[in-house]
Amino acid sequence: MPSGRTHDRITLWTLPFVAGVTFWQTRSSNVTLLVAGGFMFGGLMFGPDLDIYSRQYQRWGFLRWIWLPYQKSLRHRSFLSHGPIIGTTLRVIYLSCLLAIASFISLVIVEKLGNTAFNWQDLGKNVERSLVGYGTECLALFIGLEIGAMSHSLSDWGGSAYKRVQKKGIHGLIGTSKAKKRKVSSSSPRTKPKPSRKPKL
Repeated sequence: MPSGRTHDRITLWTLPFVAGVTFWQTRSSNVTLLVAGGFMFGGLMFGPDLDIYSRQYQRWGFLRWIWLPYQKSLRHRSFLSHGPIIGTTLRVIYLSCLLAIASFISLVIVEKLGNTAFNWQDLGKNVERSLVGYGTECLALFIGLEIGAMSHSLSDWGGSAYKRVQKKGIHGLIGTSKAKKRKVSSSSPRTKPKPSRKPKL
């Protein structure tokens, strides 16, 4: 598995390619900026390795404690953290819930201390209207986050596959499932054949 420094280099080296392809396809500087920014954030701070004490986790500084429940809930390199789309989606939902809770608590404190009353129904409608109105921008940001996360996961899988090929050759990729089957069959108890009884004369 590549080191954290290698992952960072992959992110930084592929950033111009991601930005160039995005601008070539969309012809929009705003969408390109969001995809490129999401790619950087996803590769450096919002990637799959937030499920362990990693370089990505450490970059959150004094806020890194918010990822402790996430780490304790997931096994490292599980499908929920490293899987395509679902890993990024789960992290976005997790962080969005934390931000929503923090915003709600802050507004309640402001409401109590400032003797002001918020219309929570109108506030919810404004948030919903913003999400719908900026749907393209939100999608562009999510795609950038996903590409950044997938560059990390693909380099992990590629590094593991390369090490297996170095040790066992091409059979390191093909023969893994066969080896598991052999282990299972060898671990199963063998039944001894019953001795044949000779007929009495």
